[in-house]
Amino acid sequence: MRILLWYWGRRGGGAQFTLCLARGLAGSPGTELALSLADRNALLPEARSLGASLDAVPTFDGAAGAALGLVRLPVLRRRLVAQAVATRAQVVVSAMNHVWTPLVAGALPRAGIPFVSIVHDALPHPGDPALAWDWRLRQELNAASGAVAFSESVAQAVAARRPGLPILRLPLGAHLPVGDKGAAAPVTDFLFFGRVRAYKGLDLLRDAFAALRARHPGVTLRVVGEGDVEGCAPGLSALPGVTVEPRWVPDSELPSLLATARAVVLPYREASQSGVLPMALAMGVPVVATPVGGLSAQLEHGISGLVARDASAPALAETMSAILDPARRRALSAGARSAGAVLTDWNAQARTLLAWLRRLPEMRG
Repeated sequence: MRILLWYWGRRGGGAQFTLCLARGLAGSPGTELALSLADRNALLPEARSLGASLDAVPTFDGAAGAALGLVRLPVLRRRLVAQAVATRAQVVVSAMNHVWTPLVAGALPRAGIPFVSIVHDALPHPGDPALAWDWRLRQELNAASGAVAFSESVAQAVAARRPGLPILRLPLGAHLPVGDKGAAAPVTDFLFFGRVRAYKGLDLLRDAFAALRARHPGVTLRVVGEGDVEGCAPGLSALPGVTVEPRWVPDSELPSLLATARAVVLPYREASQSGVLPMALAMGVPVVATPVGGLSAQLEHGISGLVARDASAPALAETMSAILDPARRRALSAGARSAGAVLTDWNAQARTLLAWLRRLPEMRG
């Protein structure tokens, strides 16, 4: 099967996911892979090493560049279609939505080339930019022959927007650098990691940790991520036992960062699914999460982590306290590593996707 995998983003989870999926597809027997990636993609050297046909497309840097680059979109649309034709792609798969995706995707079905959208979020998260969100997703889904979702809530939202569209439900894999298991010893009890946004519940974590610290004076929390921590949770950085690092974490640092934690905490108020969660499991780090969105489905309560009874500070503090027990944490760590082994098998992910793509013409018919 000939597949063109498309992602024009620059860095972060989208770039990591695309590379991991590309590795799985490139290693699948009977599959010919081509890639359309941004020339600014941070993982471009790793993508080139796969040996697949690769077009590095000039995109942009920053909001101003995105606006100015709109004049190049007609050329870039033709360029993507030309690559699909030249590689005889039977399907073009968008690995993750990009700001230009809805403005380009429609050219593919017009050229007779099936297009599949991997939808990470079907609704904007509270506090995230939501300008023209409905229009952008509608344009993308209208062009699609099928869609892939990583949680039931996203799959249902996609089905509501485009009834009858074939949808594949995949578990979200752990996109960690290949071969790097992180050698650091745990030095903090809890780690919050990722983009800092209001919907991620740092204010819940602040209140939960303050209560937890009152009962367990030596407990520690490390918060690492790009964004305004104090704006989301005033006073968090001033709490005893809390270390805040407002910064972007490069891909190469992810395993060692996760390895420093005895547990990862996801205090989200809302979620589609979490990319941090499978990475933590892959490192054998158990997770404490609130029961929102697809988090409960990603985490097996009592096996690979603990799910709080509700998304409140008292419930979160109670659950964080439970995982401080060394014997329980060791058991959860073993369960996390077992679950993570499945989530790092990108060859299996690729096989599932390929089998579905082969059936897609029949499903559409």
